[in-house]
Amino acid sequence: MKLRIFTEPQQGASYDDLLRVAQASERLGFDAFFRSDHYSRIGPGDPGPGSTDAWITLAGLARETSRIRLGTLVSPVTFRLPGSLAIGVAQVDQMSGGRVELGLGTGWFEEEHRAYGIPFPPVGERFERLEEQLEIITGLWAAAKPFSYEGAHYQVVDSPALPKPVQRPRPPVIIGGGGAKRTPRLVARFADEYNVPFHLPEETGAAFDRVRAACEAVGRETVLLSAAQTVCVGRDEAEVARRAAAIGQDVAGLRTSGLAGTPQEVVDKIGRFGEMGAERVYLQVMDLDDLEHLELIAAEVLPHV
Repeated sequence: MKLRIFTEPQQGASYDDLLRVAQASERLGFDAFFRSDHYSRIGPGDPGPGSTDAWITLAGLARETSRIRLGTLVSPVTFRLPGSLAIGVAQVDQMSGGRVELGLGTGWFEEEHRAYGIPFPPVGERFERLEEQLEIITGLWAAAKPFSYEGAHYQVVDSPALPKPVQRPRPPVIIGGGGAKRTPRLVARFADEYNVPFHLPEETGAAFDRVRAACEAVGRETVLLSAAQTVCVGRDEAEVARRAAAIGQDVAGLRTSGLAGTPQEVVDKIGRFGEMGAERVYLQVMDLDDLEHLELIAAEVLPHV
């Protein structure tokens, strides 16, 4: 099992905050540093300096880290056009020496779209746009000659399909969510990894089974499977409670819906996700000032999973 650090900087974090966490994650031996792709704080509270752009952040981190993998969970198709996103991700892949992964989704947070003048079409159209963007982005990266595409929402005509990413055939593509029909179909067609965020182990296992069935239906082996969970680890109950309070969460609720408790409790629950087929777990770290939290996880959880 590989553990990845996953941050939510729209809740109030600067680039320097993210850099400290990314460099600590690399130093401590975590597999990857990921961030959300949002432009507005979710829920009440102080937005701090305001959100940062995900791909500008990852471009900076590409030059200020050397080993750790970098990516998004997940970039909404509403934020960027597929051609420019393909160029940006390929460039960050070059800048990092081939360490980038692209998580791509429909987008869901209507408020941030209104706040920054970004169109937010109905969910059916967003899924159509997701499928077309996946066609275009993977097509541009793979094309050995001018690439064209004619879709309902996007048209590409004789693109030179440059730049190319370092990773061949392409950077890994991650699709997430718990949808029962459209999501498994898109995963089976396009994804290298399927991520189930913030579900119980049994629910996660059921979602994995749907993706396995969708892959089998198109004659491919199952994709890499992963889960994302909020993490809150302490050496004792007082430390767990302190960390939960710092992120405005209830310990009992986090024990049920996330990864909370002593290191051994968290190791055991990660094991349950492993039993369902997960090969990676993204640890959603909400307090980016608490680097001791990362050190504890690295020392007492990471070696045992």
